[in-house]
Amino acid sequence: MDNATPDANPVQGEPTGAVVEVTTQSFMVDVIEASQSQLVLLDLWAPWCGPCKQLTPVLETLAEAGEGQIRLAKMNIDEHPEVAQQLKVQSIPAVFAFKDGQPVDGFMGALPESDVKKFIEKNLDGELGASPAEALLETAAESLAAGQLEDALECYSAALEQEPENAKAMAGLAQAHLASPGAAAEKIAAAQAALSGAAAHDNDPELSAARAALALAIKMADKPSDASEETAIAPLLAAVAADAKDHAARFELALAYHGAGQRELALESLLDSIALDRAWNEEAARKQLVELFDAYGATGSFVVAARRRLSSILFS
Repeated sequence: MDNATPDANPVQGEPTGAVVEVTTQSFMVDVIEASQSQLVLLDLWAPWCGPCKQLTPVLETLAEAGEGQIRLAKMNIDEHPEVAQQLKVQSIPAVFAFKDGQPVDGFMGALPESDVKKFIEKNLDGELGASPAEALLETAAESLAAGQLEDALECYSAALEQEPENAKAMAGLAQAHLASPGAAAEKIAAAQAALSGAAAHDNDPELSAARAALALAIKMADKPSDASEETAIAPLLAAVAADAKDHAARFELALAYHGAGQRELALESLLDSIALDRAWNEEAARKQLVELFDAYGATGSFVVAARRRLSSILFS
């Protein structure tokens, strides 16, 4: 950057605001000098660049949320190509982080908001406050946990509008649809649509949980939706009491417990089956148990206990 000097008659004075438009003439003040006291992100863009139109609003949002920690300096390389040439930029959008008058890091391409935030925090050596999408996700998760499903659906949908590739927003929206009242087919279709934008290889834990919950919903769609505990569970309990090795009844009992919201009993029914005969029906009970683990998440105390018992059974 030794040659990245401003033209004659540079713009003087301290730049203000979290987002500034930069020219070749103002580069020294807006980027080099400003980076002595805060992190400066140089956004190299052009009007014809489609990905730039996706990335720049993300950068602007995070810069505004930075509360003075960072400044976004936007430079149109069609009008001011010199800096991009000196940085040997081959494609745009290109973003460079400047600290103490020097470029210290950078990336190219339109990254999702979560990745841009990680890039900023790495170069800040600290954390930014929650972005608008993250704030919406937090509110949505709280609403979902509280059973306020309409609020959850609204917040997850709004988060996806801001960040269409956010896996947590897709997963949460799917879970909210599955938990909502209504016909099973409609809920399943809505959940499938919510998850359709996720990459097949994305193994985000919340995404895995939503996919498992969807698989369970599809499996449960054929079960009577209005079955009471007496009609759905009692006969299966009687069948197991009559024949402890009736694994088909234990399997159906686990699904009935799941449908009734009795998650711990659902896991116990499958564990009992595995303890008696782990190979039954090509390990169907173990496979179903793993699906329930994925759907229920890894943090619940009853899930942790069930995982521990499974390990004891398999390795005893």
